[in-house]
Amino acid sequence: MGSTEGSEFIGWRLDAGAAGAGDLPVLAEVDVVVAGGGAAGVAAATVCAEAGLSVVLVEKYGFFGGAAVAGMSGTICGLYLATEGGSGPEQVVRGFTERFRAELAARGGVTGPQRYGRTWTVAHDPLVWREVADDLVEAAGVQVLLHTAVTGVLVEDGAHRGVVVESNAGRSVIRSARTIDASGDAAVAARAGHATTFGDDGRIQNPTMFFRLGNVDLDAFHEAYGPDTICPPWVSDAIERARRAGADLPRSHVWLFGTTRPGELLVNATRLVGRDGRMLNVINPADFTEAEVLGRRQVREYTRFLRETVPGCADAFVVDTGVEVGIRQTRSIVAAGTLTNDDVLACRKRPDGVVRSPWPIELHAGDRPKLHWLLDDYYEVPYLALVPRTGENIVVAGRCLGAQHEALASARVTAQCFEYGHAAAVATILSLREDLPYRAVPGADVRMAMRAAGSSI
Repeated sequence: MGSTEGSEFIGWRLDAGAAGAGDLPVLAEVDVVVAGGGAAGVAAATVCAEAGLSVVLVEKYGFFGGAAVAGMSGTICGLYLATEGGSGPEQVVRGFTERFRAELAARGGVTGPQRYGRTWTVAHDPLVWREVADDLVEAAGVQVLLHTAVTGVLVEDGAHRGVVVESNAGRSVIRSARTIDASGDAAVAARAGHATTFGDDGRIQNPTMFFRLGNVDLDAFHEAYGPDTICPPWVSDAIERARRAGADLPRSHVWLFGTTRPGELLVNATRLVGRDGRMLNVINPADFTEAEVLGRRQVREYTRFLRETVPGCADAFVVDTGVEVGIRQTRSIVAAGTLTNDDVLACRKRPDGVVRSPWPIELHAGDRPKLHWLLDDYYEVPYLALVPRTGENIVVAGRCLGAQHEALASARVTAQCFEYGHAAAVATILSLREDLPYRAVPGADVRMAMRAAGSSI
């Protein structure tokens, strides 16, 4: 891929504006195409390729990471139990998640556990995240197409046969026996006409513009702020006073994390709604644009507040913001099996559970985040939550799984997204080896294979 002949790139058609998929050149014919290079996509592509499958991974940016890097969510949430007791962090999610975390740690690219209310999380360096992902997919033998978007699907008699992709080189087709939609937005499933939902009757969680703050006196900061990354009451009170005085600080409960870099904080503070107060749905590019512009402005407001109010931050400056706003929720598939709110609240275990999650329901909708803790326990996500109710040869991985609104507010975080990718890959391997549709692959078999590969499921 990538060689040229004259002014044309072999495998791409540049003058294909009105051409149908049947008129486009075939760039590759593979076992698996993975759409999206975030945590789920990197895991899915790596595990499939390491099993000997031919894999193409398509990513719209020039780097891997998705919400974790482009959106700068910056933490690997979902690794540790929550507890009321004073015991230290207990890690209960491993598998591909731990493999990636360990690679980050070997390069100095991840912090140790940091207190987050009643649980813990770790913060990663976004550049090191990209480098670890680069090395994993390259070592596995994945064919990678960065700066490339999926713009269409190939579906024959209800079965997915590949995707249409587009880049500055033109348009092309990747034919595949199986498709893993790791776009986060169910972009492939939706283009094929499979049913999707948007949150709670269209109400989705707010996006957030994450940012990094440099030149912080961390000793002075921690002495005043305390050991918890969730802000103490005096900070919330100060934000509310500043808001009453006219500052654009809509969120009172903010979260500040240490990073791997000296004098730096990762800040999760903004709350983005439309200028008219409506919920922004970033599937719509107009809403996405509004979120980006308002997010950058709000970053400046929170930075001004931190400099003026929080010890250690007087000389701080914005290092950067996310490449895009941090997206918590867009489309969810209507799945063959659904993760329900009750599954999460009851910490339900199941024989077909393929991903374990101890993360609280962290719902960002309305004036303040809602946290419902799962103390000293976890639930398991059913395999069929990754399988669309209609269509063949397609499975999803990542935050677009089939889940009710509050359940998704727990299930969407990074540690679990790595494991959804792991699960989707194992299901794909079994589907191809046994010539089974995804819905007929036993969830218990996926679970057993994941456990054999080191998952804690």
